[in-house]
Amino acid sequence: MKIIDLEPGDERLDFDLLPVLRELRPHLTEELFREVYEEGYGQGLRFTAAYGDDGVCAGVAGWRVVANTGTLRMLYVDDLVTTAAARSTGVGRRLLAHLEQHARATGCRIFSLDSATHRTDAHRFYQRERMAIAAFHFRKGLD
Repeated sequence: MKIIDLEPGDERLDFDLLPVLRELRPHLTEELFREVYEEGYGQGLRFTAAYGDDGVCAGVAGWRVVANTGTLRMLYVDDLVTTAAARSTGVGRRLLAHLEQHARATGCRIFSLDSATHRTDAHRFYQRERMAIAAFHFRKGLD
């Protein structure tokens, strides 16, 4: 497996990464994805892709390093998705390990992500990976 970070403008973002990301975020169009990455990149948003031995993108992580008063410095995972065909093959575990290593190398104290309440299979996976449910996440939609 090959795990690489993709910079804005890399054609693999549209052709390889976006189709995988859309399994988790079906609302994303190419245009919307480009807009989000262009704005988010300045805020630290990065994307990492996992390619299988066949050269096909099997997993994607969107992440950023964030500093705040609660956690000080943490690596926050915005998106973590493995294709349906590649689930339970170690792709998610490898992506998490890669990002955790990056978090340690950049001085992060915390490795964090949110997972929607209905994603119980994902919750079991995160708990197997020794991640704890540490908080409730509250939100309010704005018109």
